[in-house]
Amino acid sequence: MVPGSPAPAAAGTAAAPVLRLARRRFSWQGVATAVASLLIPLALWWGLAVGIAELRNIAFPTPHDTYQRLVDLIRGKLLNDFTIYQHVADSLQRWAVGFGIAMATGIFSGLLLGWSRLLERLSMPTITVLQLVPGLAWIPVAILLFGVNPRATIFMIAVTALAPIVINTTAGVKGVDEMYLRAGRMMGAEDRTLFMRVLLPGSLPHLLSGLRVGFANGWRVLVAGEMIVGTGTGLGYSIIQSRWTLDYAAAFVCIAIICIIGLTVERGVLLPLERRTVERWGLARSA
Repeated sequence: MVPGSPAPAAAGTAAAPVLRLARRRFSWQGVATAVASLLIPLALWWGLAVGIAELRNIAFPTPHDTYQRLVDLIRGKLLNDFTIYQHVADSLQRWAVGFGIAMATGIFSGLLLGWSRLLERLSMPTITVLQLVPGLAWIPVAILLFGVNPRATIFMIAVTALAPIVINTTAGVKGVDEMYLRAGRMMGAEDRTLFMRVLLPGSLPHLLSGLRVGFANGWRVLVAGEMIVGTGTGLGYSIIQSRWTLDYAAAFVCIAIICIIGLTVERGVLLPLERRTVERWGLARSA
């Protein structure tokens, strides 16, 4: 046996607890950060509620009041003659239809505009104008077209989410390196093959970024639309109705549900999908 040969094993054995301790500290640090990020806004909320109650003598819902109201609604207590499950389901259905229309139309239009310079020059000014119009500005247009009903809300979601999807998809297609297109043509690829195998994969990171922005725009407009043109059900409708029933705790519950759903879709679906797409197609930034 060579003298001193066991030393590396001993060193590795001694280093193992240190590595485990470092990993444990790292994980606990992450947990502490997550807990703090939750407790800080709750503490600010509680302080604001207490301050408003003292200064203005108004019952401002605290986190505890909102939690108690949430428990009641989960157990089946009605909110504006419907369960909270019905309000959430109707809001999600309206958003899904509106965003689905915007997604299908926006991706198709963006791919065409990125492929054809003529179509881009003709259409992009209109798309840019749509991007600049605030979502609430579409309320009179929606009412004139569809009246006061859920279709008006769906229209507002679709038109608000459309522009960022088109703009980002177009930018993604235009950003594909011309070298890949020339290489594909040299290998005998037709326009359809280039479109499906080169332009579409190359535009995916931009496309998904557009979907994230479109989702955020559409989700905000959903709530605002239900407040103005909503009829009977929906989270936005329930929030605006709380001013008449003075059920402000229920309004805070609806706001909390809106935040939870939005964060779940953004952080749990769209953001991981964008990251995996970038990694899958080898477009991740070098460290």
